[in-house]
Amino acid sequence: MLKTLAIARPKKRLFLGMLLASELLIALTFYGLWIISKPGLENIFEYLPALVGAFLIFISTFSLGAVCNMVLALKGFPTLKLFHRYSFAIIKFLFPLAVRIGKIFGVRRRQLEGSFVTVSNALFRKSGLKVPANKLLLLAPHCLQLSTCPHKITRDPRNCKRCGRCNIGELVKLSEELGFNFFVATGGTLARQVVKEKRPELVMAIACERDLFSGIQDVYPLPAVGLLNIRPNGPCNNTRVDMAEARRLLNELIREVN
Repeated sequence: MLKTLAIARPKKRLFLGMLLASELLIALTFYGLWIISKPGLENIFEYLPALVGAFLIFISTFSLGAVCNMVLALKGFPTLKLFHRYSFAIIKFLFPLAVRIGKIFGVRRRQLEGSFVTVSNALFRKSGLKVPANKLLLLAPHCLQLSTCPHKITRDPRNCKRCGRCNIGELVKLSEELGFNFFVATGGTLARQVVKEKRPELVMAIACERDLFSGIQDVYPLPAVGLLNIRPNGPCNNTRVDMAEARRLLNELIREVN
Protein backbone atom coordinates (compact mmCIF):
# COMPACT_ATOMS: atom_id res chain seq x y z
CA MET A 1 0.00 0.00 0.00
CA LEU A 2 0.98 3.61 -0.59
CA LYS A 3 2.72 5.21 2.35
CA THR A 4 0.93 8.28 3.77
CA LEU A 5 2.87 11.53 3.73
CA ALA A 6 2.26 14.66 5.77
CA ILE A 7 2.31 18.28 4.75
CA ALA A 8 2.84 21.32 6.95
CA ARG A 9 -0.22 23.55 7.29
CA PRO A 10 0.35 27.20 6.32
CA LYS A 11 -0.18 29.72 9.10
CA LYS A 12 -3.34 31.85 8.99
CA ARG A 13 -1.59 34.93 10.35
CA LEU A 14 0.68 35.14 7.30
CA PHE A 15 -2.14 35.88 4.86
CA LEU A 16 -4.04 38.12 7.27
CA GLY A 17 -0.89 40.06 8.14
CA MET A 18 -0.10 40.77 4.48
CA LEU A 19 -3.70 41.85 3.85
CA LEU A 20 -3.55 44.30 6.75
CA ALA A 21 -0.21 45.63 5.49
CA SER A 22 -1.79 46.11 2.07
CA GLU A 23 -4.70 47.99 3.66
CA LEU A 24 -2.30 50.33 5.46
CA LEU A 25 -0.30 51.03 2.30
CA ILE A 26 -3.44 51.77 0.29
CA ALA A 27 -4.76 54.10 3.01
CA LEU A 28 -1.46 56.01 3.02
CA THR A 29 -1.52 56.17 -0.79
CA PHE A 30 -5.07 57.53 -0.77
CA TYR A 31 -4.07 60.16 1.77
CA GLY A 32 -1.03 61.20 -0.27
CA LEU A 33 -3.09 61.49 -3.45
CA TRP A 34 -5.73 63.50 -1.62
CA ILE A 35 -3.14 65.96 -0.26
CA ILE A 36 -1.61 66.42 -3.72
CA SER A 37 -4.95 66.87 -5.50
CA LYS A 38 -6.62 69.02 -2.82
CA PRO A 39 -5.69 72.46 -4.32
CA GLY A 40 -6.95 71.42 -7.75
CA LEU A 41 -10.17 69.99 -6.32
CA GLU A 42 -10.83 73.25 -4.43
CA ASN A 43 -10.52 75.19 -7.69
CA ILE A 44 -13.26 73.02 -9.18
CA PHE A 45 -15.65 73.15 -6.24
CA GLU A 46 -15.23 74.38 -2.68
CA TYR A 47 -16.50 71.21 -1.01
CA LEU A 48 -15.05 68.72 -3.50
CA PRO A 49 -11.94 67.87 -1.38
CA ALA A 50 -14.21 66.96 1.54
CA LEU A 51 -16.42 64.79 -0.67
CA VAL A 52 -13.47 62.99 -2.26
CA GLY A 53 -11.83 62.54 1.14
CA ALA A 54 -15.03 61.07 2.60
CA PHE A 55 -15.27 58.64 -0.32
CA LEU A 56 -11.66 57.48 0.08
CA ILE A 57 -12.16 57.06 3.83
CA PHE A 58 -15.28 54.97 3.18
CA ILE A 59 -13.44 52.66 0.77
CA SER A 60 -10.50 52.21 3.14
CA THR A 61 -12.71 51.65 6.18
CA PHE A 62 -14.99 49.18 4.40
CA SER A 63 -12.14 47.03 3.06
CA LEU A 64 -10.39 47.13 6.45
CA GLY A 65 -13.67 46.10 8.06
CA ALA A 66 -13.89 43.05 5.78
CA VAL A 67 -10.39 41.91 6.80
CA CYS A 68 -11.10 42.54 10.50
CA ASN A 69 -14.37 40.63 10.09
CA MET A 70 -12.36 37.57 8.99
CA VAL A 71 -10.10 37.89 12.02
CA LEU A 72 -13.09 38.12 14.36
CA ALA A 73 -14.71 35.08 12.72
CA LEU A 74 -11.54 33.03 13.20
CA LYS A 75 -11.48 34.02 16.86
CA GLY A 76 -15.10 32.96 17.30
CA PHE A 77 -16.55 36.45 17.77
CA PRO A 78 -19.81 37.66 16.20
CA THR A 79 -19.36 39.09 12.70
CA LEU A 80 -21.28 41.31 10.29
CA LYS A 81 -22.86 39.45 7.37
CA LEU A 82 -22.56 42.64 5.34
CA PHE A 83 -18.84 41.97 4.87
CA HIS A 84 -19.17 38.28 3.95
CA ARG A 85 -20.43 38.96 0.44
CA TYR A 86 -17.57 41.28 -0.43
CA SER A 87 -14.68 39.53 1.32
CA PHE A 88 -13.46 37.57 -1.70
CA ALA A 89 -13.76 40.59 -4.01
CA ILE A 90 -11.60 42.59 -1.60
CA ILE A 91 -9.10 39.73 -1.37
CA LYS A 92 -8.82 39.65 -5.19
CA PHE A 93 -8.15 43.39 -5.16
CA LEU A 94 -5.60 43.34 -2.33
CA PHE A 95 -3.77 40.09 -3.11
CA PRO A 96 -1.43 41.37 -5.86
CA LEU A 97 -0.27 44.11 -3.50
CA ALA A 98 0.07 41.60 -0.65
CA VAL A 99 2.34 39.49 -2.88
CA ARG A 100 4.59 42.47 -3.56
CA ILE A 101 4.78 43.36 0.12
CA GLY A 102 5.47 39.72 0.93
CA LYS A 103 8.48 39.70 -1.40
CA ILE A 104 10.06 42.47 0.67
CA PHE A 105 9.89 40.20 3.72
CA GLY A 106 10.91 37.05 1.85
CA VAL A 107 7.40 35.59 1.68
CA ARG A 108 6.66 33.69 -1.52
CA ARG A 109 3.38 33.87 -3.42
CA ARG A 110 2.79 30.15 -2.85
CA GLN A 111 3.04 30.67 0.91
CA LEU A 112 0.40 33.41 0.79
CA GLU A 113 -1.91 31.27 -1.36
CA GLY A 114 -1.51 28.37 1.06
CA SER A 115 -2.22 30.67 4.01
CA PHE A 116 -5.37 31.91 2.25
CA VAL A 117 -6.60 28.31 1.91
CA THR A 118 -6.05 27.78 5.64
CA VAL A 119 -7.98 30.96 6.47
CA SER A 120 -10.82 30.08 4.10
CA ASN A 121 -11.10 26.53 5.50
CA ALA A 122 -11.15 27.83 9.06
CA LEU A 123 -13.93 30.32 8.25
CA PHE A 124 -16.12 27.62 6.69
CA ARG A 125 -15.50 25.27 9.61
CA LYS A 126 -16.36 28.03 12.10
CA SER A 127 -19.71 28.36 10.35
CA GLY A 128 -20.46 24.72 11.24
CA LEU A 129 -21.43 23.94 7.66
CA LYS A 130 -22.42 20.32 7.01
CA VAL A 131 -24.20 18.78 4.02
CA PRO A 132 -25.56 15.33 3.14
CA ALA A 133 -22.92 13.14 1.50
CA ASN A 134 -24.67 13.17 -1.89
CA LYS A 135 -24.52 16.99 -1.90
CA LEU A 136 -20.74 17.08 -1.46
CA LEU A 137 -18.42 17.02 -4.46
CA LEU A 138 -14.77 16.04 -4.05
CA LEU A 139 -12.55 17.32 -6.86
CA ALA A 140 -9.05 15.93 -7.33
CA PRO A 141 -6.35 16.81 -9.88
CA HIS A 142 -5.37 14.26 -12.51
CA CYS A 143 -1.76 14.47 -11.31
CA LEU A 144 -2.77 12.32 -8.32
CA GLN A 145 -2.87 9.40 -10.73
CA LEU A 146 0.42 7.64 -11.40
CA SER A 147 1.77 9.13 -14.63
CA THR A 148 2.50 5.67 -16.11
CA CYS A 149 -1.00 4.34 -15.41
CA PRO A 150 -2.81 3.34 -18.65
CA HIS A 151 -6.34 3.63 -17.21
CA LYS A 152 -8.28 6.84 -17.95
CA ILE A 153 -9.96 8.11 -14.79
CA THR A 154 -10.91 11.68 -15.72
CA ARG A 155 -14.72 11.94 -15.74
CA ASP A 156 -15.01 8.42 -14.27
CA PRO A 157 -12.62 7.60 -11.39
CA ARG A 158 -14.25 4.17 -11.10
CA ASN A 159 -12.04 3.09 -14.00
CA CYS A 160 -9.25 2.95 -11.42
CA LYS A 161 -8.00 -0.63 -10.85
CA ARG A 162 -7.03 0.17 -7.24
CA CYS A 163 -3.50 -1.18 -7.46
CA GLY A 164 -2.49 0.99 -4.50
CA ARG A 165 0.34 2.80 -6.28
CA CYS A 166 -1.46 6.18 -6.05
CA ASN A 167 -4.25 7.66 -3.93
CA ILE A 168 -7.02 7.49 -6.54
CA GLY A 169 -8.12 4.01 -5.53
CA GLU A 170 -8.30 5.03 -1.87
CA LEU A 171 -10.41 8.07 -2.75
CA VAL A 172 -12.78 5.95 -4.86
CA LYS A 173 -13.16 3.52 -1.96
CA LEU A 174 -13.77 6.41 0.44
CA SER A 175 -16.45 7.87 -1.85
CA GLU A 176 -18.22 4.50 -1.93
CA GLU A 177 -17.99 4.22 1.85
CA LEU A 178 -19.24 7.73 2.69
CA GLY A 179 -21.44 8.35 -0.36
CA PHE A 180 -20.04 11.64 -1.71
CA ASN A 181 -19.47 12.47 -5.38
CA PHE A 182 -15.87 12.11 -6.57
CA PHE A 183 -14.44 13.56 -9.76
CA VAL A 184 -10.94 13.84 -11.23
CA ALA A 185 -10.38 16.99 -13.31
CA THR A 186 -7.66 17.82 -15.81
CA GLY A 187 -7.82 21.53 -15.04
CA GLY A 188 -9.80 24.45 -13.71
CA THR A 189 -12.11 24.72 -16.71
CA LEU A 190 -13.27 21.12 -16.44
CA ALA A 191 -13.58 21.44 -12.66
CA ARG A 192 -15.90 24.44 -13.04
CA GLN A 193 -17.98 22.54 -15.60
CA VAL A 194 -18.40 19.65 -13.19
CA VAL A 195 -19.46 21.99 -10.38
CA LYS A 196 -22.06 23.52 -12.71
CA GLU A 197 -23.37 20.09 -13.78
CA LYS A 198 -23.41 18.42 -10.37
CA ARG A 199 -24.77 21.48 -8.50
CA PRO A 200 -23.33 20.44 -5.12
CA GLU A 201 -23.98 22.32 -1.90
CA LEU A 202 -20.33 22.09 -0.91
CA VAL A 203 -17.06 21.40 -2.74
CA MET A 204 -13.92 19.88 -1.30
CA ALA A 205 -10.93 20.26 -3.61
CA ILE A 206 -7.49 18.66 -3.58
CA ALA A 207 -4.92 20.76 -5.44
CA CYS A 208 -1.83 22.95 -5.17
CA GLU A 209 -1.88 26.38 -3.54
CA ARG A 210 -2.36 28.29 -6.80
CA ASP A 211 -5.31 26.20 -8.02
CA LEU A 212 -7.03 26.20 -4.65
CA PHE A 213 -6.61 29.96 -4.31
CA SER A 214 -8.28 30.64 -7.66
CA GLY A 215 -10.79 27.79 -7.45
CA ILE A 216 -12.21 28.71 -4.04
CA GLN A 217 -12.82 32.25 -5.24
CA ASP A 218 -14.22 31.13 -8.62
CA VAL A 219 -17.02 29.03 -7.09
CA TYR A 220 -17.91 31.53 -4.34
CA PRO A 221 -20.58 31.90 -2.88
CA LEU A 222 -20.67 28.10 -3.11
CA PRO A 223 -18.70 26.90 -0.04
CA ALA A 224 -15.40 25.25 -0.93
CA VAL A 225 -12.84 23.62 1.34
CA GLY A 226 -9.30 23.01 0.11
CA LEU A 227 -6.78 20.29 0.88
CA LEU A 228 -3.21 20.84 -0.31
CA ASN A 229 -1.69 17.99 -2.27
CA ILE A 230 1.77 16.61 -1.55
CA ARG A 231 4.40 16.98 -4.27
CA PRO A 232 7.35 14.64 -3.64
CA ASN A 233 8.22 14.75 -7.36
CA GLY A 234 7.52 18.41 -7.97
CA PRO A 235 4.32 20.07 -9.21
CA CYS A 236 1.84 18.22 -11.47
CA ASN A 237 3.73 14.92 -11.35
CA ASN A 238 2.66 11.90 -9.29
CA THR A 239 1.30 14.05 -6.47
CA ARG A 240 -0.30 12.55 -3.38
CA VAL A 241 -2.77 13.43 -0.66
CA ASP A 242 -2.83 12.89 3.09
CA MET A 243 -5.64 10.35 3.27
CA ALA A 244 -6.04 10.66 7.04
CA GLU A 245 -6.58 14.41 6.66
CA ALA A 246 -8.95 13.88 3.73
CA ARG A 247 -11.09 11.49 5.79
CA ARG A 248 -11.05 13.87 8.76
CA LEU A 249 -12.25 16.81 6.66
CA LEU A 250 -14.94 14.75 4.97
CA ASN A 251 -16.26 13.51 8.30
CA GLU A 252 -16.43 17.14 9.47
CA LEU A 253 -18.33 18.27 6.38
CA ILE A 254 -20.79 15.40 5.89
CA ARG A 255 -24.06 15.41 7.78
CA GLU A 256 -25.71 12.11 8.51
CA VAL A 257 -29.22 11.81 7.15
CA ASN A 258 -31.67 9.66 9.08
